[in-house]
Amino acid sequence: MALFLGAVVCCTEKENNDNTNGNNVVTNGDNNGGDNGGNNGGDTTIVNNVWVDLGLPSGTKWKNENELNAADSVYNFYTYDEAVAAFGDALPTKEQFQELIDECEWWWNNGKYMVIGPNGNSIILPANGWRNGNNGNVGRIGLDGNCWSSTPNGADAAWRLGFDSDGKNMISNIRYSGYSVRLVQNQ
Repeated sequence: MALFLGAVVCCTEKENNDNTNGNNVVTNGDNNGGDNGGNNGGDTTIVNNVWVDLGLPSGTKWKNENELNAADSVYNFYTYDEAVAAFGDALPTKEQFQELIDECEWWWNNGKYMVIGPNGNSIILPANGWRNGNNGNVGRIGLDGNCWSSTPNGADAAWRLGFDSDGKNMISNIRYSGYSVRLVQNQ
């Protein structure tokens, strides 16, 4: 179960559901009723580098936040080639994004989507906007979100997840545009 609390987002995880890997820290709730929507003190604090199991059929786990980019510390955008070079197999495929679209509930709130998996765990995808590949202009921050997939579409384009308050879908775009990166951990 995930809860929006005004502009603050809290995520909860089901008991005995380990959503971490390595040195990550997550506090699981007890989900035994009580106040706060049936979650007795079980709000989860997400710390950096947490992999969230959304209960997807593929078993793919999604990182809880977008990747930072030291070369673009203001917006953290990557071109497709930068993303593939930096993250390789950890960059989601077009099919993994499509599974996220098809298998999860999506709730828009104040410039971000809460994506709730079949098991009730969730991640947040912020509408970070984009950088125009032709002129370098940045736009649509808080209105559109975009994340590169690892799947190319011909010699000059690649697939990305695009979303806004009206919905989400897979879109092909030129590789030198700047978009966010959200990583996956494959089973």
